[in-house]
Amino acid sequence: MEEKVLETASLAGHILLENGAEIARVEETMERIARHYGVESQNFFVLSNGIFTTGQTGYAKVEFIPFKGAQLERVAAVNQISRDIEAGRYTVEQARERLLEIRASKPKPAWEQILGSAVGSAGFCMIFGGGLLDAAAAFVVGMLLWTFVVFAGARMSKPIANIVGSALATLLCIVFHRIGFGVSLGNMIVGSLIPLIPGVAFTNGIRDIADEDYIAGATRLLDAIMVFFCIAAGVVVTFMAAYLIEGQMILVNGTEPDALCGTIVMQALAAFVGTVGFSVIFGVPRRNYVQTALVAMVGWVAYLVLFRFTVLGPAISTFAATVIVASLARAFASWFKTPSTVYLIPGVFPMIPGGGIFWTTFFLVSSRLSLALHAGMLALEVTAAIVLGIVLVSALPKKLFYKSRK
Repeated sequence: MEEKVLETASLAGHILLENGAEIARVEETMERIARHYGVESQNFFVLSNGIFTTGQTGYAKVEFIPFKGAQLERVAAVNQISRDIEAGRYTVEQARERLLEIRASKPKPAWEQILGSAVGSAGFCMIFGGGLLDAAAAFVVGMLLWTFVVFAGARMSKPIANIVGSALATLLCIVFHRIGFGVSLGNMIVGSLIPLIPGVAFTNGIRDIADEDYIAGATRLLDAIMVFFCIAAGVVVTFMAAYLIEGQMILVNGTEPDALCGTIVMQALAAFVGTVGFSVIFGVPRRNYVQTALVAMVGWVAYLVLFRFTVLGPAISTFAATVIVASLARAFASWFKTPSTVYLIPGVFPMIPGGGIFWTTFFLVSSRLSLALHAGMLALEVTAAIVLGIVLVSALPKKLFYKSRK
């Protein structure tokens, strides 16, 4: 009996870890399942890419679990299964069978992911300052980029896929800019590359640090930084190739804000639409698309209002907006019976300094150290603000957000 319970709990943890759940949730779910079936719950040790399971009868299992990409729909499904187990609705055998069904479930269809990438790229191009024409170009490039990711990137190693994907997107942006399809090359490139940004690894790294799991948090943040370096390398390689062909180096110093799309109303719309797009890529359950987009929109508007109309700088404004997003995520988790992760990851995505970290690595690779230092310091401040905001809300008592269970 003990072995069956531990196998079932370990399977649940495996599904959660490989699909984007934070370590604290993995441990909590495994312990809940084991405890319900009368097995000692202190038998699990979870790392960012592995689970160690031991039993009192000599049972032991070590699993290496590489992160395959966010599928938050599976995270939500496993979370619901654990609640149903706790309520006595499943035997061990039934629970294991249901978990195997969840693990074998297919991700969103390719066309939906490609459309989500296109919509997300257009929305976030506007968030970073792009105009309507820039967003239209980013829409097309984002669509073509994710087509590459779905049909070719899966056959490559992760670093090579990121380098080739970013090079392809940059090349398309340069071509579109040359023919007049787009105004600001910097805005077009950053918006188009957003689908490659490791938002899940970055956010979960922060959450692991907030839960005092510093090794796992640092590992995930390092993985995210390496992805940024690969993306920047692909951009620089493309720029160097263009220089060899044209004899003139392309200079991009950052994003350039557009007057129309920079208004609060347009930014709110861009955050909502862009987050819906990336909710598809993150595997958010379809029933939660609007909710995650609302969380992101409220957080982004709060940031803009504080940054533009108060004396607060970007870091303090980000901190306050993160507190709002994290609080909404916990409240929505209670109201809609869905893990807070489903709302938090897309919700903070507009504030993740993906653009800042990208420009830092881009300027480093292109030997523009002063610009790299400025962008890097700002990205570090914003990251620290997000960490503190999530830590603060995580420390608040559950009764503020969750209804009591009788």
